[in-house]
Parts: sequence; structure tokens; C-alpha cells
Amino acid sequence: MIRSTLFLLSFSTALVTSAKDYVVPVNDVAGFFAKLPADATTVLFSASDVYRCNTDIVLPPRPLLVVDGRGAKLVLGPNSNGFTMVVKDQKEAMSRTLFRYTIRDFGAIEGGRKAIDLKATLSSTITNCHFSGQSEVAIDLRFCLMTRVQNVLVTKPGKLGIVLRQGDWPGATATNSQSNSSVLDQCRVYCSSTTTTAFMVLNSGGVRMTDCISEGLAPHYDVFLSAAMDGNEERPATNPVVKSFHCSNFHVEHKATKASFHVNMPVKAVVDLQNIYWNGKQTAPVLRYLGGQVYLSDIGWWDAGFHIATRVSAPRIHVERSHSALCIVGAKNITPTQVGVLRLVEPLPGNAQLSVDHVRVIYPAR
Repeated sequence: MIRSTLFLLSFSTALVTSAKDYVVPVNDVAGFFAKLPADATTVLFSASDVYRCNTDIVLPPRPLLVVDGRGAKLVLGPNSNGFTMVVKDQKEAMSRTLFRYTIRDFGAIEGGRKAIDLKATLSSTITNCHFSGQSEVAIDLRFCLMTRVQNVLVTKPGKLGIVLRQGDWPGATATNSQSNSSVLDQCRVYCSSTTTTAFMVLNSGGVRMTDCISEGLAPHYDVFLSAAMDGNEERPATNPVVKSFHCSNFHVEHKATKASFHVNMPVKAVVDLQNIYWNGKQTAPVLRYLGGQVYLSDIGWWDAGFHIATRVSAPRIHVERSHSALCIVGAKNITPTQVGVLRLVEPLPGNAQLSVDHVRVIYPAR
């Protein structure tokens, strides 16, 4: 028994001493990661308060690699994809889900096409970072299962703020490489004049957004949610493996030009939108609906000009504990294309007259 205990102690000590921290050199960031020693478990950006890198920073496969910004600023070249990796095909992607990364505590990551471009990971985290001025997207997550993005600021992205989506390499499909069960927690996107979407979730189920903010100049969409497997938003989504999406305590500080929320989910998928607040008048729909079981709850603030647009004649919308304006059933202003705040707008072929047979309102505010 004593010999076994000593063996276990020596074995665990060997495991601990094999882990090692390395400091990233100021003048060769990409080269350092390309040659990262096998015993590296944490890399520190602590040699300078400012780093620069004009190329991709390719993350090597590791059971867990911690990239600690230590408050430093990382300035990327215009063609850089930031922290990224190369995935050849879906077979390789499946093997890479054994690896995960923690990227944390950067005072700023500025410029580049992307700041973080994670692919095929399980349980990675991005925490306490500020991203600014990426030309394409600040954070792009493809086949990133159970990823947590927390306490993140995105400022003036050129096109997209934070994206969760399926893989796009050979062999990847909308049903085998999703970013399922991921969480966005206390994230803010401050949009630029060219930002199209602050938060985008494509073909991924079980995603949760909590306590997030979309502000700055007006994007096309605050949240673009779709499970259209072929990317065609001209018909309701049919992805059979996408089951749910949750967003709570979401704050909007501008006027989206196309819709605040775009929702195109499979007919049985639950879309839970709780305590959403739009500060000020909106000209575009606060919700643009193509499909899914949408639950609106605790919507206490509702301006007289707000409306919900549906492209299908029989939307599935459930309202609970919300402003009395959302008492769609029994509303007085009824036309073939409008019932209360619900409007049939740009209807898909065969959807000519609005029906509220599948709209439910319970416990409305008075």
C-alpha cells in the first residue's frame, strides 16, 4: 500500500513538473507558436505591453493550451486571421475536438481580418478580452462545442461581431459540425457603420446568450439566428438537429436597419427570448420570423412603434408576462396582413393571409 502510494505521488509529480509556462517573444509571435515546445501548457504575453503580428497565429494541438494576454495589446496585420488553426477535413476536425484553448486577458487585440478563428474544439474559453477593428469578424467559431465567450468587448467590427457556426471544410455539413451548447455571457458588440450583424448563430443548437449588449451605429441585425442548412433565407429552416436557442437580458441601443432579431429555425425548435430591451424607437421589426417556436417573456418595455414581422402566414409565437401591446390575440387593429403588432411582411409564396391560430398570450401585463 505504501509502495503504491509513493508510486502515485511520484507519477502525479511528474505530470505537474512536465507542464511549463513560456513567454511569447516580442518580435516573432507566429514563429513562436509554430515551434511551441511540447511541454508548453501556458504562454504569456508578458515581455511587452504591445505585440505585433502580420500573419496568422496558428495554435498547435494541445489537450489544453492557455494563452494569457497579461493585459497586453496585440496588433494584427490586415491579412491576419489572429489565433487560428488549419483543419484539412471533417475526419481531422473530429480528432481535434480532443484539444481545447483558453484565450484570456488581452487589453486589446486590434486589426486583422479576424482576432480569433477557432475550429473544431470542445470546451474552449475566450475570456476578458477587447477586440477592435477586425475587417471581417472579431470572433469566428466553427464546430466549437461547449465554448464559453465571457466578458468580451467587440468594438467596430467591419462586418460581423461574434459568430458561432458549423464547419465549412471538406466533409463538414450543417448536421455534423455545429457549435452546439455554447455560451455568450456579458458580451458587448459596439457596431461600426459597416457592421452587418452583431451576433450570429448558424446551424447550432443549445446556444445561450445572457446579459449581452448591441450598441453603436446601426447594423442590419443585432442577432441573426438561422438553421437554414443551405444558407437560403427565402424559406423556413429544416435542420433536424437544431433544437433550441436562449437569449435573456439582451440590451439594444440603436436601430437595426433590417431587424433586431432574425429568427429562422426548424418548426419544433424552441427560441426563448426573455427580458429583451430596445432603448428607443425602432423602424425595422424587433423580430423578423420565418420559423421556430418563439417564446417571448418578460418584455416589459414596448414602444408604440414596435412591431413583429412574419414571412409565413401562421407563425408559432408564445407571449408570457409581457407588455399589453403584445396581446396579439383579440387585438382590435385587424387586417388580412396585420393583427395588433404582428404583421405579414414580404410573405413567402403561398402565405397571403395572416393567421394567429398558433399564437398564445398568457399573463399579460395590464
